[in-house]
Amino acid sequence: MKLWQATLIFLITLTATPALCDSNNVLFREDFKNLSNWEPLYFPKIKEHSTYTIVGEKGHLFLKTESHRSASAIIYRRTFNVYDYPRMRWKWKVDNVYEKGDIRDKAGDDYPIRVYVTFQYDPERAGIGERLEYGIAKTLYGKYPPDSTLNYVWTGQEITERIITSPYTDRAKIVILEKGRTKIGKWVEETVNILDDYRTAFGKDPPQTAGIAIMNDSDNTGEEAVSYVEYIEVFK
Repeated sequence: MKLWQATLIFLITLTATPALCDSNNVLFREDFKNLSNWEPLYFPKIKEHSTYTIVGEKGHLFLKTESHRSASAIIYRRTFNVYDYPRMRWKWKVDNVYEKGDIRDKAGDDYPIRVYVTFQYDPERAGIGERLEYGIAKTLYGKYPPDSTLNYVWTGQEITERIITSPYTDRAKIVILEKGRTKIGKWVEETVNILDDYRTAFGKDPPQTAGIAIMNDSDNTGEEAVSYVEYIEVFK
């Protein structure tokens, strides 16, 4: 496992259209007016960091993500109860996709945009071996690592599966929402049911507390990409 990938798995423990959803059912909506709700995550030994900025166009603000043979992420500061609010919606766009690599292989594990849902480790649900493993990690990092993650991605590869296991760890499942070149340059709205996807991916119920992260990375393939996110919304 590459060190940055291990760091992401072990360190992320997270502190549209309105008409499409009753506002009473929405827990929160991030419109990217600024990045005050987000904090950066950098990885040891990765010298080149992806960049995350707020840009505007025709009166609308959105997140712009850029990678140049780089990797880093941003983490949302707020967590939520995935059983109370199991669905998430967002709108994203990519200017290009990566040409190299196989996403089933470590060397191809790059995406121009991915939205992570991370699940907080719960010692009460863990076995003896897992409690020991996570206890050691807490000693090293000062807090428990996430229990598991769902990675919602946009890939350039034409892959038939919707969900695959990360080539780095079976605690991370990759959910392929968009693939190929057809929708490059177009805004696409995604709506997912986190509970359904977790149960399909892992074959069990997730921990209660979840968080969000965003990443554009190209350190494995050595390529470059620009992508955008207009908003993210968590709702019932």
